[in-house]
Amino acid sequence: MIFVTVGTNEARFDRLLHAVAALTTEEEIVIQHGHSSPVEHPNALNIDFLPYEALVQTIRRARMVVTHAGVGSVMVALANARRPIVVPRRASFGEAVDDHQLQLGRRLATAGLVTFVEAPTDLKEALNDANGLTEPPGARSSALAADLRAFFVDVLTPRNAPMAGRT
Repeated sequence: MIFVTVGTNEARFDRLLHAVAALTTEEEIVIQHGHSSPVEHPNALNIDFLPYEALVQTIRRARMVVTHAGVGSVMVALANARRPIVVPRRASFGEAVDDHQLQLGRRLATAGLVTFVEAPTDLKEALNDANGLTEPPGARSSALAADLRAFFVDVLTPRNAPMAGRT
């Protein structure tokens, strides 16, 4: 299953969802579309918003996670041992107030934590090339990865709750 999330931002992210609609796959696609319109795709299940626990469970079931470059969405994917494909919202399209997602996505890609797709039109290629399952984020030698791993465990893990890859 491919899980696509645009987060909870009030701005629409139609560019990403149009790219998802254009995918030619028989694999199930679960789309959390937020304030954007649902996607017409024969294999898509559209959901406007997911409660946090349902989001985590969906990410854990997913073979691939495609997300906007929102820090919360990226962190939840990484904390659950998924290397997300990250597509930034852009200010020039009215999807964000500035291009902070572009900067974050590039930085996380440089650290080897995400597959960065600057233009949604490149999503199909990224899905074909990427491997969504990854080692736990802290297993990389990058100092940034280790710092993010510690942050994820501290901030995102409910106390006394199991987490995939948690040590």
